[in-house]
Amino acid sequence: MILFLAGTSDARELAVLLKKEGFPLMATVVTESAAKSLVDKGIEVKVGRLNYEKMYEFSREIGVTMIVDASHPFAEEAHKTAKWVAEQLNIPYIRYEREKLQLEQDFIKFVSSYEEAAELAAKKKGVVMLTTGSKTLEIFANKLLPLNDVRVICRMLPRIDNMQKCEQLGFPQKNIVAMQGPFSKELNIALFKHFGVTLMITKESGKIGAVDEKIEAAKELGIETIVIKRPIIEFGHVFSEMEEIVNWIKNQRNEGAL
Repeated sequence: MILFLAGTSDARELAVLLKKEGFPLMATVVTESAAKSLVDKGIEVKVGRLNYEKMYEFSREIGVTMIVDASHPFAEEAHKTAKWVAEQLNIPYIRYEREKLQLEQDFIKFVSSYEEAAELAAKKKGVVMLTTGSKTLEIFANKLLPLNDVRVICRMLPRIDNMQKCEQLGFPQKNIVAMQGPFSKELNIALFKHFGVTLMITKESGKIGAVDEKIEAAKELGIETIVIKRPIIEFGHVFSEMEEIVNWIKNQRNEGAL
């Protein structure tokens, strides 16, 4: 049985591919909406965040013999948890990692953390658009909201918990863009113009994460951009092509490891 960490569009595509190949599969996701698209494809899903203990016990319970981590590039805790569980159970851990984009350097500032991005934005001032999701929103709220010369626009998924978090942190409704991506370059340009954005903050999520559309839109409008680099993790078996993962697992099955 493969424990499959999903949650993104490309992860779901990989899960479907493994299912078609006949591999026994149990996917894990955080939200019900992410689960639905997998269930519709006939894939079993466990919904909810799994800490070290919960993932370990669940994996033992269902007889997991391999973990495929296809979670978001910035899901650092999920990576660490899955690796730890694989080590405890002495089973293979495989990471599907989106390829990084080759980004131009001239108008982009790369940083290593959300805190560093927030501190830099505070110095830049102006209208800042956050496209980094809700999980780390508090970091930016603490650094930027108290400043009179900074307006922060939050762009995130249209979920109730996201809106509640924005309200609790003190973001005005007029500064919230609740939309489901992916966003085209043209839509990004329209949003940047509408709010008069002078600085955009994003993560290096990869092409499938629609980072290039945001970057190109910002570049065309002359908007400075801060890109948060991916966390550095030693994964072990890492693949960026889905077919490579399928072939690797096939070899493991042929050798009796699955």
